[in-house]
Amino acid sequence: MNSVFFLILRRMRAPLIVLVVLYAVGVLGLTLVPGENEDGTAAPPLGFFHAFYFISYTATTIGFGEIPKAFSDAQRLWVTVCIYMTVIAWTYSIFTVLALLKDTAFLQTLVASRFARRVKRIQTPFYLICGCGETGSLICRAFDVLGYDFVILEKNELRVEELDMEDFITNDPVLAADARMSDYLLMAGLRHQKCRGVLAVTNDEQANLAIAINVRLLNPDITVLARVRSPLVAANMATFGTHHIVDAYERFAEYLAMAISSPERFRLIEILTALPGTPLPQVHRPPRGHWILCGYGQFGSAITRFFALPGVKLSIIDPKGEAPENFQILRGTGTEASVLKEAGIMEARGIVAGSDNDISNLSIAMMAKKLNPNIFIVARQNQAANDVLFNIFRPDFSMVHTRVVAQECISILTTPFLARFLGAVRGADESWCKKVSSRLESLCDGLVPEVWDVKIEEHIAPPVHKALMDHQPICVGELMRDNADWKAVLPAIVLMIVRQGEHLLLPDDDVKLKAGDALLIVGRHAARSALHLTLQNANALDYVLTGRDRRGGWLWQFLFAKR
Repeated sequence: MNSVFFLILRRMRAPLIVLVVLYAVGVLGLTLVPGENEDGTAAPPLGFFHAFYFISYTATTIGFGEIPKAFSDAQRLWVTVCIYMTVIAWTYSIFTVLALLKDTAFLQTLVASRFARRVKRIQTPFYLICGCGETGSLICRAFDVLGYDFVILEKNELRVEELDMEDFITNDPVLAADARMSDYLLMAGLRHQKCRGVLAVTNDEQANLAIAINVRLLNPDITVLARVRSPLVAANMATFGTHHIVDAYERFAEYLAMAISSPERFRLIEILTALPGTPLPQVHRPPRGHWILCGYGQFGSAITRFFALPGVKLSIIDPKGEAPENFQILRGTGTEASVLKEAGIMEARGIVAGSDNDISNLSIAMMAKKLNPNIFIVARQNQAANDVLFNIFRPDFSMVHTRVVAQECISILTTPFLARFLGAVRGADESWCKKVSSRLESLCDGLVPEVWDVKIEEHIAPPVHKALMDHQPICVGELMRDNADWKAVLPAIVLMIVRQGEHLLLPDDDVKLKAGDALLIVGRHAARSALHLTLQNANALDYVLTGRDRRGGWLWQFLFAKR
């Protein structure tokens, strides 16, 4: 606010000085020019008060007339001069104001001040999102559905204008600014008491590095999550203590290798980490055997590291012929039939179209499908804008790095215990993973379920915590009853209970809860809302435990006695 005020004063300095000077000259002249009485004798000049009063209403074109009595010719001559002087001064001032309203610096300062005020007034926990391209947009939409507030810093002004058209449920501040600048990060609430984390998800990994360093220096207690592509930048971030470093290439390569070696385990992880509310991902069953990788860069490098699997052989096609020496290497783009045949396309079980150009990847996939109709195709999609083309072609498995990063960020920030559960899943056997996946698929009705965690603590679940502290037994199955229908069960599953550092996976309904327990739950959004009411309302908790509805007073009891 102060910067806006001082900017206005600085821009209006010259017009204000001109106005003050001309007003002073006009008033001074009227106090010096003698008047004239009705009988023609000389009268004294106007006093300072009457002179200032006359110049004020004359210069502003109000025009009350000559006061306190008719002017002499000399006074009228001087007033005529003053009229033209003040009109010129006011015209100059008005044009300066109009120019100020179009001044880019002034408008930016005005927008920044309004943005800063909105951030200061935030009363709920929020996340600071730096960069709102394809990845940031996916994160914002998911946060909006889950009910999390967020603040956006986006360098592209056109993108900021597009964000103003987004139909977000929450009213989230957005500013067109370079998030690498410390001042903008502080303005966006980096040190705000309600800020829960910072996501550096711009398309420039050097900018993400700068943001991560700023956060670690300005507010080291806050969680920072950064998106990277190169191992060198990732190592640099790690030296500064960045909490979570997300490499989409590494994560997808890990998932693809897991889908080959442990398909049921991958299916479970895929359901739990997909964007909530979107259609369930298709079932992927990549085969073992001979695979061909087209394009060896950062993405291809990650693929080769994770494809060191039993029963998997890898050939690499690259325009520069750059690849590890322990693989079969051919020079080409992967769109040439001769090169694909030399790489063994006729006997290959799968191919990865992994260049940094979507059209090239589609060309590779189409040529491979033409030569070997039964081959399993993995296509890398670099731009979400090409969804239509990839949906028409329908590769067996596609990698959109923006979605991979968004899914990783959401799962890390919104459900801290999910990473721990996924760690346990990676050590589980295939039959157990298949059992859990089947339960989730039947539960969520074709859409990706929400995953959340709750803690049985006094400030989060007061009635439940009090009941447990009073030694009233509460089982998992009782807590998961529907508070609108005691006989029904909420469409949700308790995946894990964390108690004193230990965890219990898929607890049975008869497992008794304890104060301080943390529950990792997956289910529909309606189940989350209903469970929140049970955790917050003593009457709702009493109903799910006993089946007796004691809500409200005698009128409520009378109206709903037969329920």
